[in-house]
Amino acid sequence: MTQIRRSRPPRILMLEDSRLDAELIREHLETITPQPVLHHATNRREYVEALEAPDFDVILADFSLPDFDGMSALEMAREAVPEVPFIFVSGILGEEVAIESFRRGATDYVLKQRLIRLPAAVERALAEARERVERRRAENQKELLVRELSHRVKNTMAVVMSLVRRTVKTSDNVDDYVDNLLGRLRAMADAHALLFETNWSEAELLEVIRRTIAPQDRNGTRIKLEPGTLTMLPPKAALALGMVLNELATNAVKHGALSNDHGVVKISWDRSAADVVVIRWQEIDGPAVRVPEDKGFGATLIDRSIRYELEGDVTLHYNPTGLVCDITFPLSAAE
Repeated sequence: MTQIRRSRPPRILMLEDSRLDAELIREHLETITPQPVLHHATNRREYVEALEAPDFDVILADFSLPDFDGMSALEMAREAVPEVPFIFVSGILGEEVAIESFRRGATDYVLKQRLIRLPAAVERALAEARERVERRRAENQKELLVRELSHRVKNTMAVVMSLVRRTVKTSDNVDDYVDNLLGRLRAMADAHALLFETNWSEAELLEVIRRTIAPQDRNGTRIKLEPGTLTMLPPKAALALGMVLNELATNAVKHGALSNDHGVVKISWDRSAADVVVIRWQEIDGPAVRVPEDKGFGATLIDRSIRYELEGDVTLHYNPTGLVCDITFPLSAAE
């Protein structure tokens, strides 16, 4: 696709066999700012060669030429460079011929007796071409966004359906099921909302953590954050970590350090020079913990999110002083 660029003078291909007429056309075009760069073709061979290496923003063509006619030149241009405006500059162009030329794709025509109209016709053609390019670019971008949105919605729905099925299997009663499911869906929604605010580009790890833990630490006193290097997460990592942190926080409220009045959680993280993210979730002063007999859905979700989604490692330490979860993953795997 030929694009009209504002950063350089317009390039014009002029097909004109008369040297005198070519000079008159050139003089009138010199009133355009910035002054156009003209490539002059005088016959069919030179015109064909110019079209083989197209870098033109406008084509000007005489209608009557010794070795072929203007309509043929127009058809050749429509085939080779359909986006480039084509303007006839002719001494004689009847009404029927003009209508036919427009039907075949000509942009405009200017009579040689009225070359004073030529600069305005060229500038109008350039502006209309720019508008078409920008409109097509916007339409292409919109189409890409719609496709991407459709893809993400399908993925999200697949995750939601999996959460619904797995949560119901591991819940003791209806209230437990509702609480667990709503918590997981809220964590997913919060992560999506954060990414939406950043135009689905990157999200800061600190903000992902803050939003995920906020419902479990409304006073902001039970979960202590110890940030390291500023870490920007790709969307995939932000979503996965939001789900993981929600599982850890929910478990801490039900069974861990946040289930009593004095336990706390410390969350620390850093990013290495090799762009490997290291996160530690450490619970302190909660009830005594022990290794569970069965691996619940929460632990499975944490493991799969880190190992399969982010190609990282996760380790759960059931220390007497409280649960410790160590997470590492390369940022490159989350892109």
